[in-house]
Amino acid sequence: MPTLTRRDFLKLSSLAAASGVFAACAPSVEPSAPQSPAAPVNAAPTYPPATPVAPVPPQQLPDLASIVLGRLAFGATPKEREEFLGQGEDDESRLQTWLENQLQPQALDDSEFESRFQRAGFETLHKSLTELVTDHIVNNPYGDNDDRHWQWFILPTEELVQATLLRAVYSRKQLQETLADFWHNHFNVYGWDEELTPAFVSYDRDVIRAHLFGNFRQMLEAVASHPAMLYYLNNRSNSDAGPNENFARELFELHTLGAENYLGVRDPNGVEKDANGVAIGYVDNDVYEAARCFTGWRVDDDIWEGDDNVGVSGTFLYYRPWHDRFNKLILGQYLPADQPDLKDGRDVLDMLAAHPGTARYISRKLCRRFLADVPPESVVQAGAQAFLAAQNQPDQLSQVYRAIFLSPEFRQTWGGKVKRPLEWVAASLRALQADFTRMPGGAIWTLSMMGQPLFGHHPPDGYPDQASAWSTTMTNLYGWNFLTALAENWLTDDQYPERLVRVDVRAQTPADLQSAENITDYWLQRIFGGQYIPPETRQALVDFLRGDYEPAAPLPAEHLDPRLPSLVALALMSPEMRMR
Repeated sequence: MPTLTRRDFLKLSSLAAASGVFAACAPSVEPSAPQSPAAPVNAAPTYPPATPVAPVPPQQLPDLASIVLGRLAFGATPKEREEFLGQGEDDESRLQTWLENQLQPQALDDSEFESRFQRAGFETLHKSLTELVTDHIVNNPYGDNDDRHWQWFILPTEELVQATLLRAVYSRKQLQETLADFWHNHFNVYGWDEELTPAFVSYDRDVIRAHLFGNFRQMLEAVASHPAMLYYLNNRSNSDAGPNENFARELFELHTLGAENYLGVRDPNGVEKDANGVAIGYVDNDVYEAARCFTGWRVDDDIWEGDDNVGVSGTFLYYRPWHDRFNKLILGQYLPADQPDLKDGRDVLDMLAAHPGTARYISRKLCRRFLADVPPESVVQAGAQAFLAAQNQPDQLSQVYRAIFLSPEFRQTWGGKVKRPLEWVAASLRALQADFTRMPGGAIWTLSMMGQPLFGHHPPDGYPDQASAWSTTMTNLYGWNFLTALAENWLTDDQYPERLVRVDVRAQTPADLQSAENITDYWLQRIFGGQYIPPETRQALVDFLRGDYEPAAPLPAEHLDPRLPSLVALALMSPEMRMR
């Protein structure tokens, strides 16, 4: 959790709410991606090891609606909280009903989101992979020295950022959205790559979203063969003339077995094996051999080189002349020479997807994302067992989600996670029933300054998923600025006047509520529902709103109108708002 004391929070966030810093900091123009994004690197920032968080006492656990909608959704709206409570006679049935509905998102009525999506007028998100590459790279209508060349090139990813925020706030398919965020970080690709950025829209739609409720092995091959990943981790140039191990290393270290199953620099023949004869973990030689298996997995992208045997569709291409055809040894398994096309790589994916170490690693990451920085080992094992038991089934991942989200541990833990910037922003927009179709440029810029530009993480490890990475001065300061602007209805864009966020907290406050106490209680219930709020936090907010008036006295409009937005902003800035 944030390292500020409650007293520091109340002092500093009061200053933030009154300062109007956002207006001075936020640019008035739509931000664009960096002009010269750095090449993918293997090095990533390091953070202190995650430490277990003391369990919240049972009497301070939120109600189940707050736990579910605070973890498996981007926060609760008043309507969704009411719907959740009406889905059964007890908590167990409510959770099961909600989860099963979310695991079948195609059956949900998402008409409000669809209406906003249509009004947003996106130009590129419907395009196929080949259309994205053809329209925005091969046949870019603007010259290299024309600023419009770059803007047309990155337009698909810019629109995807806007659509992602729109889905997070308005879509009823909330579990799909939180899982899309999880898998984008697990299979991270830098979305602003200067060579193939337009293809990233296809990566989001055709890889991440198409498989997140399905089978992990199928998802793994979709990732490995998509041009966005092939470019990002350099496998598109991986050939027998000089194998490139970038993708193979991250496939083992980040996508499947994880560093927890890395056994170091050892003779592969000396690694212990399980009952099926498969090595219990991986060594460096497995990475080198896997890189050979993926030689020739490239992109049909002969846009510049002039190779008559390669086209310009931008799709996946298995290029046999580049494939290392000789025998390999992976995880103790011998692969013979001259296997059929693609079989070497697919054999590697088969072994990794079925490995018990992968099951534990994927389950642990899911538990870390949705339960606690240091999740209970019992639920990690339950998720791993479900992963292995369903490895050949089309809904394997859905079965893993059930094992984790229906576990007693899921309902009995709280406060072991800190909302990352996207979650904090989206939850606040949902709580205040904000109205927008496209976000102002300054709002997207502020999210970046909080430390989480969407699809903007350079290293392949994805954004960090522990409190120490997000309990920083920059995240807090720019988060407070955003919340001040949101509650006071400042989120506009000078260049694009139609891009604004409308919030009127005065109109949303029932007219019969007149005193600092009952207005504060209304907004605490509205934002937090059944979440425990310390008495000292409530009292500080009441004192702020009442000023020189008595807590139960009616407040005149000239006093209430300027203070009410700041009260709401302060509530959104509280440490409790960051809890998951």
